Amino acid sequence: MNLVEVLRNAFTFIYKKAQLWAVGGGITVVALGLGYKFLLRPNKLNRVGVVSQLLIHPLKSGRAVSVALAECQPIGLKYGELRDRHWLVITEDGHMVTGRQEPRLVLVSLTSEGGQMCLNGPDMEQLRFPVLQPDNPIINCRVFSSDIQGRDCGDEVSYWLTSYLAAGKTFRLVHFEPQMKPRRPAETESLYPQREKIAYPDCGPIMLLSEASVKDLNSRLENDVTVARFRPNIIVSSCEAFDEDSWEDIQIGDVQMHRVMACGRCIFTTVDPETGVISRKQPLETLKNYRLCDEAEKHIYKTSPLFGQMYTVSKTGILQVGDVVYKISH
Repeated sequence: MNLVEVLRNAFTFIYKKAQLWAVGGGITVVALGLGYKFLLRPNKLNRVGVVSQLLIHPLKSGRAVSVALAECQPIGLKYGELRDRHWLVITEDGHMVTGRQEPRLVLVSLTSEGGQMCLNGPDMEQLRFPVLQPDNPIINCRVFSSDIQGRDCGDEVSYWLTSYLAAGKTFRLVHFEPQMKPRRPAETESLYPQREKIAYPDCGPIMLLSEASVKDLNSRLENDVTVARFRPNIIVSSCEAFDEDSWEDIQIGDVQMHRVMACGRCIFTTVDPETGVISRKQPLETLKNYRLCDEAEKHIYKTSPLFGQMYTVSKTGILQVGDVVYKISH
C-alpha cells in the first residue's frame, strides 16, 4: 500500500467517525428537546367551564344530595359520611335492585346526621340507623355481572324498604365498607385501567355532564327534563353543548381527572326523578336520534345513546361549586 492509499483510508475513517459523532450529537439534541417538551415543560390549562353543581348519590338509584364541596377520591365523591353509591338495595338472594326494576327508588333519600343515616320517602316515616353496624352480617351481592360484598343494614331498614316498594317481595339494604373488596370496572368495560376500583356504580367513579348539553336536549323535547334525570356527579356551566366530549384530561382546583369513555344511556333515563314514574320512551328515544356513537365504537356502546362523560381520578383533592374547570393540554 502506497502513501496515497494510506492517507485516503485514514481520511475516510476520520470522516465516517465525524459523521457518527454528528448524528449522535443530533440525536442527543432531539432527545433533550423531546424531554423538555413532554417531561419538563408544564401542561397548559385552558378554561372550559365552571362547576355549577356537585351531586352525591349515597343510595344507588336514590335521590341525589347536592353539596357545596366534596372530597374527590379514586372511588368517587365523598361528603362527611356520605359516599357516592355506597349503599345498595338488594333482593333476599343478593341481586341488586335499581330504578330500572323499581322506579320509585328515585324518590328515596339517604342522608346522614350525627353519625346516623336517615332514610326518607313519600308517605313514609323517617328511619334512622347507625352508619356503622359491625355486628351485622356481610352479604354476598351481585351488581350486574360482578360479585361484591355489603354490610346488611338491619331488619328495620329491610321492613321500611319492603313496605315502601310494596312489590310483594322482601328487600334489604347493604353498605359497602372500605375494607371490602371493590369491583373492577375493567371486568365489564375494557376501556378502564385494571387498577380502577368502584363500589356500586354502574361502571365508573365520576360522571360529568354540562348544563348546555341538557339544554340542547330540551330544545328537542316536548317536555323539559332536568339534570337529575341523568344522575351525574359534576355539572358544568359556561360551556357549549357537548364540549365535555373532548375534555380528555381536566383539572378542577387541585383535582385532576382523565376521561375514559362516554356514558351510554339506558331505560333508566325514562324514570321521572320527581314522580318515580317510568315512561320507557323519553328522553331516550330522542337521544337515540342524534347521540349514537360512530360505527367504529359500536362494539363498545352498541345502540346506547351517549350523554355525559365518565372520568377516573388522577389526582385527589377537594371540589367546590364555583371552581373553574380547565382542560389540560399536554
